[in-house]
This record gives sequence, C-alpha cells and structure tokens, in this order.
Amino acid sequence: MGRTSDADQRLMDAALELVWTQSYGAVTIDDICKRADVKKGSFYYFFDSKEQLAVAALERLWKEDWKPRMDETFSASVEPLERLKNFLTNVYRRQSETKKRAGRMLGCPVNSVGSEVGTGECGICDKTREIISRKRRYVESAVREAIADGSLEPGDAVKRTTVLLSFIDGLTLQARISNDPEVLRDLPELGLEILRVKQTEPAQPTPVAAGK
Repeated sequence: MGRTSDADQRLMDAALELVWTQSYGAVTIDDICKRADVKKGSFYYFFDSKEQLAVAALERLWKEDWKPRMDETFSASVEPLERLKNFLTNVYRRQSETKKRAGRMLGCPVNSVGSEVGTGECGICDKTREIISRKRRYVESAVREAIADGSLEPGDAVKRTTVLLSFIDGLTLQARISNDPEVLRDLPELGLEILRVKQTEPAQPTPVAAGK
C-alpha cells in the first residue's frame, strides 16, 4: 500500500485543495488519489466514498486550522469588542493571503462546498452546518459580552450576529466573483457599523472663568 502512515492525511489535504480550487462535483476520487500520490485501493482502505472523505477533511480543517485561530482571536483575555475587530480584520487578511497564494479568490471552503451540494450529500451538509454553527458561537458570545459591557449599543445579540455573518458571507462572495480581495478592505469598518459600536460622548470644553 506504499506510504500508509500519512496516506489518509494526504488524501484529506488533496481533497480540500481540489474541492476548494475547483468544485466538489467536478473532482473525482481518481483526481484526489493522483494529487495525494495514493493508490485508489488505499483510498478505500481509509474511506468508503468521496463524501466520507470530504466530511473527514472538513472536520480536520476545523480542528487543525479554524478552531485554533478562533480560540486565539476570541480569547477571554481580550476585550469583547477587540475580539470582534480582530475577527473582521482577519477575514480581509486571510482572503488577501489566499489570493496571493492561489492566484485567485477562493472564498470560504466550508461555504463553497456546503452551497454546492445543497441537500444532495447529507453528510457534507450536516458537517458544513455544524462547522458554521461552531464559528457562530464564538462571534455571538463576543457580541453578547460587548453589549453587556456597553461597548455595543443595547440590542438582540442573536439577530445582530446573524446580520454580521450574513454580510461577511455576502461580501466574501462578491470578492470571489470580482476576484479582488480589496472588496473586503472596508469590512472591519462596515462590520463595526452593523454591530452598532456605542459612540462615546465628546468631552465638553472646560468653561473659562470671566476675566481670564
């Protein structure tokens, strides 16, 4: 079976890369095996189907990439509003880095495969919804805390989070269509407007005593 110690990892890496840069429907098991340098028989030693591989690859993406980044960005040691600012800034930064590395905008891999398969591949749909829900909990918690500490205007944290994440997804899609990460440059500023950052009252000038 050749190099078996990391064959499953290489299959997951290959699947993520190919599906993200092309599409889930267009990529075949043969394509994945070729990119991973793994024999097709070995593929079926680890996975029953392309769908099972995709689900495993998405879960690995969450555990090894997304979750560590979200844990760092949304650390309890950082003020809630700063967590949200950093999150918004990182969206633009990472999309810009992806464009430099891949030569074109690829958008979000989880959203891309989730929207493509629709309800056709139930395992993939379930996994994409699960990952999106996990990410949402980080953002919603920070929004709730920022409302509680007064850095955001009072309001419904759930609804505000929904609007913010929908805006990010929409703007990221526009950036992918335009093949231009600069579409996302103003995301931090616009995101904070959606979150309704509480404006501080301008300091009043100290009255000058008569005769001075």
